[in-house]
This record gives sequence, C-alpha cells and structure tokens, in this order.
Amino acid sequence: MKFDKKNFLSEVDRILRADYATELGSATKKELYNALSKAAMALAYDDWNREKNNNKKRCGYFSAEFLMGRSIYSNLLNLGILEETCEALRSIGKDLNEFEEVEDAALGNGGLGRLAACYLESAASSALPLDGYGIRYRYGLFRQTFEDGFQHEEGDDWLKWGDPWSVRVDRDAVVVSFSDQKVLAVPYDMPVFGYRNGVVNTLRLWSSEPVEPFDFGAFNEMKGERTAEENFNATKITDVLYPNDNTMSGKILRLRQQYFLVSASLQDILAKDKAKGRRISDLPKYHCFQLNDTHPVIAIPELLRLLQEEGLSFEEAFDLAAKCFNFTNHTIMAEALEKWDALALSELLPDVYRQIVNCQERIQREGVDPDKFFIIRDNVIHMANLAIYVSAKVNGVAEIHTNILKKDTFKNWCELYPDKFVNITNGITPRRWLLLNNPQMAKEIDSLIGTEWHTDLKKLKSLKPHIGEMLSSFKRIKEENKKKLADYIKEHEGVEIPSHFIFDVQVKRLHEYKRQLLNALSILYFYNGIKDGSIEDFPPTAFIFGAKAAPGYYMAKAVIKFINEIANLVNSDEQVKPYLRVVFVQNYNVSYAEKIVCAADVSEQISMAGMEASGTGNMKFMLNGTVTLGTLDGANVEICEEAGRENNYIFGATVDEVSQVKKFYCPREILENTIGLKRAVESLVDGTLKDDSGMLQKLYESLLTGYEPDRYLVLYDFADYVRVKEELLRDYGSEAFDKKCLINMASAGKFSADRSVKDYAKHIWKIK
Repeated sequence: MKFDKKNFLSEVDRILRADYATELGSATKKELYNALSKAAMALAYDDWNREKNNNKKRCGYFSAEFLMGRSIYSNLLNLGILEETCEALRSIGKDLNEFEEVEDAALGNGGLGRLAACYLESAASSALPLDGYGIRYRYGLFRQTFEDGFQHEEGDDWLKWGDPWSVRVDRDAVVVSFSDQKVLAVPYDMPVFGYRNGVVNTLRLWSSEPVEPFDFGAFNEMKGERTAEENFNATKITDVLYPNDNTMSGKILRLRQQYFLVSASLQDILAKDKAKGRRISDLPKYHCFQLNDTHPVIAIPELLRLLQEEGLSFEEAFDLAAKCFNFTNHTIMAEALEKWDALALSELLPDVYRQIVNCQERIQREGVDPDKFFIIRDNVIHMANLAIYVSAKVNGVAEIHTNILKKDTFKNWCELYPDKFVNITNGITPRRWLLLNNPQMAKEIDSLIGTEWHTDLKKLKSLKPHIGEMLSSFKRIKEENKKKLADYIKEHEGVEIPSHFIFDVQVKRLHEYKRQLLNALSILYFYNGIKDGSIEDFPPTAFIFGAKAAPGYYMAKAVIKFINEIANLVNSDEQVKPYLRVVFVQNYNVSYAEKIVCAADVSEQISMAGMEASGTGNMKFMLNGTVTLGTLDGANVEICEEAGRENNYIFGATVDEVSQVKKFYCPREILENTIGLKRAVESLVDGTLKDDSGMLQKLYESLLTGYEPDRYLVLYDFADYVRVKEELLRDYGSEAFDKKCLINMASAGKFSADRSVKDYAKHIWKIK
C-alpha cells in the first residue's frame, strides 16, 4: 500500500472539517483519533470489499468473546503505515502516543476472547478466509477498581472515544425472535487487517435494538413507559458481557445473548447465499463454522431449524449441519461445560428446543448406551454433548488437554467417534505480542536474522547462534521496558517499584484453579522469613498481579482482597521494602498486558496440573524472553518440549500424580509438616491482615474444611513451589539465566497463531 503523507493528512483534515467542523491545528485528541482512523480505513476499502465479495469457502468463527484491545496501533502496523503515520503527525506537531488514552475494546474476559482476536489477525495475515461473529457489547466486561482492597465493578464505556474502526450495516439487519419478544439485530463490521498483504477479513458484531424504536401512539396516550420498557428489554441483550448468572433471570439473559448471536449470524449467512443464487444443499461447499467453546453451541439447533424452514427434512438438515460445524473445547471442568435447564430453554425458544429433542431422539435410535450418550438427561441439556454429536471435528487446545478430553472428560464419545477428536495447540499473533509491544527488541532481532519471522515465527530459531552477542542488548532493552512499566504502575496504581527488582508476574483471569492464592501464600512466607531472619540475602523482587474476578465469583474476589492486604502489609513495612514489593494492577486488559509481558522477568503459570486447557499468556511471555515458573499443565508442557525443561522452572504434582494424591489427601497434615506454611495460612484468620467481610475466613475454610478442602492442591504443591521459586530468584542476574530467557524467545516458533490457524484450515476447516 502506497502511503503519501500529504494526501493522508489532507484526508484527515477533510474528515475533521466534515464531521467536527474543525481542522488539524485545532482538533482535540478524540477528534483527531476518529478522523485519522477513518482515513486509514479508507485506504483499505478496496481490499476489504474484494475479500467480502469473493467466492471462496469461508469459515465463520462464532465466539461470545473477542478481546480485540486497542485497534489503532495494531491496525496501522498491519497496514504498513505505523511509522509513516507517526512521522506525518510529528510534522504537524502531534504525537501518535497521545492515543494511549483510547479505551480497549474489552469485549472478552481473558484467554478465550484474546485467542479469538489473535486467530482473526493471524488468518488475515495468512490469507485465510476467516470471519468472526460476536456481540457488540455496549459496556464490555467491566472496569475494575479497588476499594479498601475489594474489587469494585463499573461500567466499561469503551465507546466513549467513538468506534471509527467499525461500520454499521443497517441493510443487513435481521429480526431475532424469542417466545416473548422480537429484537432487531444490527451488524457492525470491523475490518481485520492482514500483515502487509492486502487481505482484509471481517469481524461482524451484532447489536440488539427494538424492532419498533418509538411507539408514537403510546407516547401520545402518555404511555411512553411501555415503549421505554420494550426498548430496555431489547437493548439489554447486548449491554454487558456475561451478566451475573447467579439468578435465573441472569441465566436467561445469557441464553438470550447466545441465541441472539447465532441466530443473527446464521440468518445473515443464509440470506447472502440465497441472494447469490446458491443452493441450500451447497452450504458446506461455501461455509464451515467453528464454535469457540460451548457458548455458541445453540447455533446447531438454530441452523437445523432454519434449514427446515427452507424445506429440508430433519435428516437432510442434520447432514448439512454435521458437515459445517466444528467445536473447540477450552475446559475439562464439569461446571464450565455449559448446561441449560430444559424447561427454561423450551419456554424461551420452543422451536429450537424441538431440534435439540430431535437430536436426542436421533442418537438413541442409533442404539447406543443411553447412560453414556445423551444430550438431554434429567431435564438438563448438555451443550458439549450436543456439539460433539453433531460436529465434524472436536479439538482441544494443547496436547495434554486434548489427551485428557479423549481419555477422561469425553472418553465415551471419543471411543464412539475416535476420528472426530484432534489437537490444535493454541497460539498468539507475533505482530501484537512482539513487533508492536516490544519494538526495540523486535528491531534487535531484525538486525540479527532479518524480518521473515514476522510472518513465520519458526524463523526465530535462527537466533540461537546469536544468543551470546545478544545478551547485552537483551538486558538493556528489558531494563528499559521495566522502567517504563514501573513508571506506568506508579502513575496508575500509586506503588513504586524499583526497576532493578526482579519482576515476578502473574496476570490472567482470576480463578481458583489458576492458584493466585498459592503465589500469595508464598509472598507471606518470604515476608515472614525476611522479618524473622530465617531468609537472608533475599533477591529484591516485585510481585505483580493482574486479573478480574467475575462479579458473582465470591472466592475469586476473596483472593483479590487477600493479595491487596498482603500488598498493604509488605509495601508499608520499611524493614521489608528493600526486598519485597507487591502490586495488584487495576483493570488489567490488553493494553496493560502489552506493557507487562515485555518487562517481566518471571512468568507464573502455576495452575494445578490438568486444569489449564492451554494458556496463551505463557506464550506471550515466552516470546518476549521470559522464563516460565509453572506446573506441567496446558501449553507449559509444550513450552518445555520446545525450549527445554532445563530452561524453565517446573514444580508440583503432575496430572497423574494429582489423581493419586486426591485419593488420600489430608491438607491438615501438609499444613503441619511444611516449614513456614502454617504461619502463612494462619495469616488469613489471625488478625495479621485487615478484613471485616469474612472473605479471608472463607479462603481459610476452602483450604482446610468443607466438602473438598484444598481442591486445587495449593498446600500440597507449596513446598516444591517455594523451593523452585527461590532457585529461580537466586539464578536471576546471571549470564546463565539470561541465556535461558533468550533460548525461550528463540524457541517460541510453535506458538504462533499463524501456525494454529493453518492447522485449523488444513485439518478442520478445509479452506485455502
């Protein structure tokens, strides 16, 4: 794409005059951001239009989450005009860095949504026809702040800066019907730019609106509240990502969201095929659909319903659906495998429920054991079972995860349909997660091995002969990144972290199985040891956390409170401050992650073995030259295979050992016989930490009493965790440690999302 600075600035100025009645010299940051973004969009119009109208088989990626993050920098990078735009703005006294204030598009909560975003970018960069379908949440997840150590949620108004990277497409609006209401689904199309290759795919996000936005008659009769209520009931469907489902009304709203997403998307796809004159029987020739976890699985009965409306029999519709759908599983946790109350679903979506019943009856006609193979059982609909039964392929997201699915979670199904199950190890886009977030390191790599790694990450292995000569520049760049992060944390969190400290980082979704609690207890162990003199010459270390807890997840919120109280204790203790700092950053998101992953010295990936499907944060840290402190879980296993276990720090029970330990596990025995552990755990209830809410008491009870005490083996793994952690911290600063960091970076090639989507395209989607 040819970039002409003068013409580009002229187009920006034209948009400013037309949209804001202002010009370059007097535009506000917000006005300039919107005009510049629109001007960049215009440059790619022809490429985008060409991709929308080609006749290739396309894959639709259905996902409840797309954690896109801030668009402007990554889009300009992929368009190949990032540096040119910076130069153009400097020529008129402006700075592209001003747009750091732009809100993230927080339409996701952690790895699931960020994975979807990486896959869209990688597919476009690999010239694969992949389009995303999701929901345009008005308020995204939530904006997180802390009040007296407790998580506080506020509306995340990500649209307050405008949304110049989306286009509203009213002509494609469709009506989605529930038993008690009809709503209008209006699409907003977001271009997904391939890296400097002229390919532009689409992320279509649906917004819910009332079919009749204003009832003039009702207003004239002074009954406007009826219209207001109808409008609210329509728009609330896409107001917030993951409404609290601790109540039945919250569960029903989630079900509305999921059905709204898939019904709008499938209606749209079928209507476009019909307009092009395609036969309904040719649907698998032109389309396949990837269901990203169980949230969009209701697409299966909806497609069956729509196809029968077109005149097909159930069996004919089933045959087409079975050729189109594929299912990605992201969890082995039974509580996370989505289930619906049959009565509630049948009342809200009676025609869709009829199709689920048809699938249940169909599988029973096959003569299989009804105790092993079912979709509806005891008035509960098992969405994962429905997905497995109908889909052409079912994939896990790391080798260890897929093996657990096949041997345990879905053992019966795998025995019945062994050819359905495949593994596609997750990946991340190297453009955002090294080129964009760590530009000085990327330039250093370019100077040594060239730029082919930008689109072929396996080329990073060419760094290995250069590791010796790269040591000094690696240390210098890492130190610069640490200073930038420390300044950012001081400004936004009010906590001062000296950049010479080791930056030990655990940033991810807050869940008990991810064991932020284990990390927190180790900090108390180190704190107590420094105070009483049993730990000497402790390497100065900053423990950095970032995570959001779901609004209804009490125990996760309790962990946040615990860590924040530890931070208050540690950071106010003058005796310990030279050795320890703790900070829990607020509102962790993609933009915060971009600053953290290039500055971390230690990446904590410490879930109980067998619980983390894959993890992608571990890959981002690895790519930026960070060692992993972790269990043999998820993609950690493959990271060790690629970089060498000796170049990471592995601890804890393995998957096989976990199952054996749990047969006879007594956490109180571990507590009494592990040095320093009892004192750390007792801090939850002995008054060491401030808490009048009872949250810390609940954490204490979760470890030692109740139905399944210490469910995630926090106490069991503690001693080995602390031992390996101390070994790592004392290794830090040596040349051998820095070489481990660089070996990890040079070995990260497997974990490119480019490789992942190509595997999907070859083994599942059959697209080119």
